[in-house]
Formats: sequence, C-alpha cells, structure tokens
Amino acid sequence: MSEEKKELKFKKLVDEIKGLSVMELSELVKKLEGELGVSAAMPMAAAAPAAGAVGAGEAEAEEKSAYNVIIATAGDQKIAVIKAVRVIRPDLGLKEAKDLVDGAPKEVKANVKKEEAEEAKKKLEAAGATVELK
Repeated sequence: MSEEKKELKFKKLVDEIKGLSVMELSELVKKLEGELGVSAAMPMAAAAPAAGAVGAGEAEAEEKSAYNVIIATAGDQKIAVIKAVRVIRPDLGLKEAKDLVDGAPKEVKANVKKEEAEEAKKKLEAAGATVELK
C-alpha cells in the first residue's frame, strides 16, 4: 500500500473516531483489546518513576513539576463533589464521576502542573472533599 493511500486510510479512521462519544470510544478500546489480545493500560513499571534516580534528599529539595490530584474522602456532600469532578474532568460521564467519588481514595488527575493541581484541589475542597496532592 502506498504511503498516500495509507495516510488517507488513517485520516478516515481518525475522523470516524473523533465523531465517537466518550462511552463509544471506551467500548471501542475494550473491543480492540479483546480482538487483538492487547491492553491499552500502561504497564506499572513504565508508570512508576525510577526510584533510585535521585537521592531522597535531592528529590525533596527540588520543586516537583508534576502532581497527582487524589480524592482521599468524598465527605458528606457527594453530589457537589461529583459535580466538581465533572468540572475538572469533563471527559468523564456522570456514572464514571460517581464511581470515582464513591471509590475514594482515587486519583482524579495525574501528572498536572502545580497551578492546575492547586485549582483542582480548591474546587474539590470547596465541594466538601478531602484532597491530597502527590
């Protein structure tokens, strides 16, 4: 297959995928995983930072560049917390946001800049959740 035909084929696929809803995309990923016998999840070894790369004292002295926003507890105002999660993560549907809040402690956002992490923490705490930044 020529490069031009392959490029056109890929563009058509990308355009079709762009038209899918988040739920449809999720179903597509599961279907592809089953059909191809692969997993879209990142292996834990790749996800975890190298433990011995920087000494403990040096790591604390350096300013972190990426933070994870984690809901420790949802608190009494679960509906408000679910709404805040949906503001922070518009890619989540109502059910996914509810499952995330109900399953606390859970990660809401990963590897975000300090400013974005602080903003997300403020929104979640204002809604009644207990939040950790790691």
